[in-house]
Amino acid sequence: MDFSGQTVIVIGGTSGINRGIAEAFAASGAKLAVASRSQDKVDATLVALKEVGAAEVVGAAFDVRDAQAVADGLKQFHDALGDFDVLVSGAAGNFPALTSEMSVNAFKTVVDIDLMGTVHVMKGAYPYLKRPGASIINISAPQAFLPYEGQAHVCAAKAGVDQITRTLSMEWGVEGIRVNSVVPGFIEGTEGARRLAPTENAHEELRRDVPLGRWGNTKDVANACLFLSSDMASYISGTVLSVDGALYQRGSGKFGQMMGQMLRGAAGKKG
Repeated sequence: MDFSGQTVIVIGGTSGINRGIAEAFAASGAKLAVASRSQDKVDATLVALKEVGAAEVVGAAFDVRDAQAVADGLKQFHDALGDFDVLVSGAAGNFPALTSEMSVNAFKTVVDIDLMGTVHVMKGAYPYLKRPGASIINISAPQAFLPYEGQAHVCAAKAGVDQITRTLSMEWGVEGIRVNSVVPGFIEGTEGARRLAPTENAHEELRRDVPLGRWGNTKDVANACLFLSSDMASYISGTVLSVDGALYQRGSGKFGQMMGQMLRGAAGKKG
């Protein structure tokens, strides 16, 4: 797919899945802007994006919980690269915790990053979106539609993200702006994968749970984002697309139960 001349913004694009998405758009000739909280990571990513083919690159370090910092950063991107053809909002936070053991502030932190961070990115980018034709992709999670023990905070936040996707697909669709969510499955080489499967045995056990028989990789998710942002998907909006090898057809399954058992054991509770 050719994104030459197009401006692509990837929030959270300096590591993991989001970095893979940014690199895929760069390899397709796009102009890239990336943001995360670490200036060092931003600087290193800009060098890498240039090496794989980005036409132009800019970056900024800001926290998505800070609405003004997000707005200022997105204005900086617009000043440098012009109207946004593609916006990927991927900043996220997570940690396992039982709701009864979690402080209100801890719960709020995840909501502020995942949910309010998405709101800040959407509102900050709105004036700069190409009309018609812009594609927005929110990186969601299975917790948006599957209950997981120890993940009430993420379930609440990500469900909100997908509802923002659906609602804005209608509110902004009249301006020719498409909004979709992408839900990654088990993805190799990410921090989440290292937490999920810290040992080879755990890695193999989780692999067997995936109906397609393998873990995904960042290219699998990036390819979905390329498709959703291309002319081939020009009539797709308001969709939540799982890139998971059919894993989530099984529900949260034993993984969600295992997390609850582990957390209750750590807290000295029965169950």
